[in-house]
Amino acid sequence: MKLFSFKAFSLSFLTLMSMSLSANINTRSSLKSNGEIVYNLPQQKAYSLGQLFSKGNFYGRLRSNTFLFSKDDSIFKNITESSVSKPISALGASLLYKSASYHGFDFNIGLYTSYAFFDKNDIDSLYKIKGKDTFSRFNYANYGEQYMAVLGQANVGYTLNKTKLTAGRQLVETFYTRSNDTKMMPNTFDGLVLNSKDIQDSTLTLAYLVKQKLRDHTTLHSLLMYGDENSSSLLYPQWNENDDSVMHRGLTYTALKAAGKSTNAPLLVLDFQNKSIKELKINLASYIVPSLISQVMGELNYSFQLGKISVTPGIRYIKQFDNGAGAVGGAALFPALAVKEKYKDYNSLNSQMIAARVVTKFDTYKINLAYTQVFDEADLVTPWRGFPTSGYTRSMGIYNWFANTKSYRLELVKNATDTGLYDDLFIQTSVLYVNGDEEKFNTDNFKASDSMYYYVGFVQNAPSLPDFQYRLRLGYRDFIESASNVPNYLDSRLEFNYLF
Repeated sequence: MKLFSFKAFSLSFLTLMSMSLSANINTRSSLKSNGEIVYNLPQQKAYSLGQLFSKGNFYGRLRSNTFLFSKDDSIFKNITESSVSKPISALGASLLYKSASYHGFDFNIGLYTSYAFFDKNDIDSLYKIKGKDTFSRFNYANYGEQYMAVLGQANVGYTLNKTKLTAGRQLVETFYTRSNDTKMMPNTFDGLVLNSKDIQDSTLTLAYLVKQKLRDHTTLHSLLMYGDENSSSLLYPQWNENDDSVMHRGLTYTALKAAGKSTNAPLLVLDFQNKSIKELKINLASYIVPSLISQVMGELNYSFQLGKISVTPGIRYIKQFDNGAGAVGGAALFPALAVKEKYKDYNSLNSQMIAARVVTKFDTYKINLAYTQVFDEADLVTPWRGFPTSGYTRSMGIYNWFANTKSYRLELVKNATDTGLYDDLFIQTSVLYVNGDEEKFNTDNFKASDSMYYYVGFVQNAPSLPDFQYRLRLGYRDFIESASNVPNYLDSRLEFNYLF
């Protein structure tokens, strides 16, 4: 069942947009390179219920995305029909209303829509390529719908001093949970979230989440359950539950039921940052899915100056605890493709990851040299769009969560900013080497293989129209040696955003 009809959404959007035009000013909001929106208008205080509404702010966004996924070395030689997927594009709009604050209470309502354009004859690759997040695969397969229209945010908050409790549907930005709004829809959650800065030099987030809606879904779904034929009688039931890239495919509805586990277990998240010690940033995070799995993460980053150069070495450690999920789904995220005897203990999801980096900043440049390693135990489970290797060896669509995998990356960034306004051209380039364990996934259809990944991305706001931003991202993956039978590919993404 859809959250509401497309016609109703269109009418609501046009009405709200017309109301917001009178309040439009330049840079009322801005967009960071990671997809997070910065809201630049201060929240007003209301002295009556009427002012709770009248003193609120509307934030609008028009966007387009185009994706082209080209396989095989022929992209640098003779491009043929067989090596290039058809492009997929989408147009979308969103409107968010943030109310004023009345005796500490406020609310947010966010509406989002997307309409995808693609070649319907190219359906096999359409379901697999990076552009799939521009529409709902489940809705298209079952209802022929090329659009999405959802209530992405609907929450009520209460603030006391520097602590805020928010209840309802919301974006949850922590180490393990992210909106990751780089396609057409944000990743959202239903639940309770407490954010506090009452502890000196610290930021604390606690979340109790009961449902999730991934970017290419129009309905809410379980946080840690993979759909199968017993969860839905419709086509492709796996696409109607948590089908994130790093979702554990062994934690199916049927397997969880057979093991006496909940198919709707909540997600508990803790996220903590502290800067009490000068130049030292301490990050702690953890998650728990009761009776299934949990993780803890600790990270230290220490900064010092060498003349005009800032140097920040950092280290991150993750420990994953199996609380029953391993016996249900096994140690591999993709059980159907895994060579089970190559895992240390296939019935256990206990695992670890270490990461290290050195970040150097000078003038408008940043150099990040980083390394990550998932221990030779089990794959990591984090299907909520927060990535264990973020900030270290994550490059666009390349992550590291497989057991016995090492990654090395050199990244160069120019003109980074926290404001979301890129007056000067933002450039991000990186070279990534992934050393995978082919023996664990050495099948005809999939290889956890060694590869080189070359990435370059550009972001800039138009000088004469700062509310308009474009971003172009290109990533080329070159599989090497034993993976030579796996086709190389070029992942191209072009995005335009207008914020009002």
